Amino acid sequence: MAAKRHLKKTAGSVVLYSLVGIALIWALLPIVWMILSSLKTEAGMFSMPPKFVFTPTFDTYAQMFSDRGNFSGFLANSMIASVLSTLISLVLGTLGGFALARGNFKKEKQISFWIISTRMAPIAAVILPLYLMFAKLGLIGTMAGLIFAYTTFNLPFALWMMMTFFKEIPIALEEAAMIDGCSKFQAFWRIALPPAAPGLVATGILCLMFSWNDFAFASVFSGNGTQTVPVAASLLITQQGIAWGQAMATGTVIITPMLIAGLAVRKYLVRGLSMGAVK
Repeated sequence: MAAKRHLKKTAGSVVLYSLVGIALIWALLPIVWMILSSLKTEAGMFSMPPKFVFTPTFDTYAQMFSDRGNFSGFLANSMIASVLSTLISLVLGTLGGFALARGNFKKEKQISFWIISTRMAPIAAVILPLYLMFAKLGLIGTMAGLIFAYTTFNLPFALWMMMTFFKEIPIALEEAAMIDGCSKFQAFWRIALPPAAPGLVATGILCLMFSWNDFAFASVFSGNGTQTVPVAASLLITQQGIAWGQAMATGTVIITPMLIAGLAVRKYLVRGLSMGAVK
């Protein structure tokens, strides 16, 4: 019986790891292929059979970042818009999330649901109203308009996430600190915020990913001088064809920062998401 149970356990493990391996190949193969293609010549990308061993070339990247290209400007715009929008959302979301978690007022649940419901709306449904408002304020084509557009979607998400994280922290800790002489803000800053740091990191990474990868808002609200990397990728599709080398290199540049950021804070990301889990 013991040998039979061991055999069943081994067979189950083999099946499980096989499924995990297939899922990893399915998810990672397009990314690996894109990165390899960005290091090949135009002819090498379409060679049959495909070559996995080749002499890499960085000519495509050199052309993209040369003085003739404007890719450095696209990259800078993406970094400025996504980082500033994330910072604004984190600051306001942390303060608002703490207020919702600790506030003792009527219709707290209704207000919380209304806030997150604004994030549930599809982007296509909010682009036109936002465009009309931004046009009245003269924000179309400006970096400020792009940052505000990202913040409209990031802020409700940050509020909801941080509220969930703060609810996991016992309020008795803050009450004890205020008995010892701390103000409400000091209790928030010194007592409540440090345990919520993993949730803050998780929320920040998710907001950053949305802003960095966004195409819809960037294509509508940006101008000639404020276009981002996803918009630059769309410009590679022309009537003459697709610049496959630059498309592969652009895709690699888009995923690399987020991949590095996710790997760097993966421990805090897992802790943060599990900390705010709904019981």
